Amino acid sequence: MIKRLVITGYKQHELGVFDEKHPGILYIKKALKNELVPLLDDGLEWVIISGQLGVETWAAELVIELKSTYPQLQYAIITPFLEQDLKWKDTNKEKYQTICQKADFQTSVTKRPYEGPWQMMEKNKFVIRNSDGLLIVYDEENEGSPKFMKKLAAQYAERHDYHIISISADDLQMIAEEEQQNQWPDA
Repeated sequence: MIKRLVITGYKQHELGVFDEKHPGILYIKKALKNELVPLLDDGLEWVIISGQLGVETWAAELVIELKSTYPQLQYAIITPFLEQDLKWKDTNKEKYQTICQKADFQTSVTKRPYEGPWQMMEKNKFVIRNSDGLLIVYDEENEGSPKFMKKLAAQYAERHDYHIISISADDLQMIAEEEQQNQWPDA
């Protein structure tokens, strides 16, 4: 049973999403919801993110929505370092601050400002060790920042009871096609 689930995936710029009205966000949220609802019905209690822009912030928005139906659901933001939004644009900072304010728990793994990539690796190790599974939006054919988390989780899963759930580009394409069919059923 998965009680604590890490959600991660591409950063928004890796997906070419620079506008909150981009239709791809809807498809990613729908794919996440399709995976989360059965887990919630099965006892999922915590979603863990690091708060990076993209899949993780969209997941936090989805969790906030799902809390009305699943009041036991909580989410944590566990950042690799302090002030990770320091150099972000104001609109992104505002979105991040809103998500932080609504989080049930928030901390930083290294408890200091950015020093180097080692902080991301420490965060990845920490959240994997303190969760039961990983839900990742990642496509093996399109490498990006999630590959490090996926590799670490796979190594951890070899020695522990750890679940990895992947959402691929094909999964997102199927959801996009379904949504378009629902909008235009006679087409």
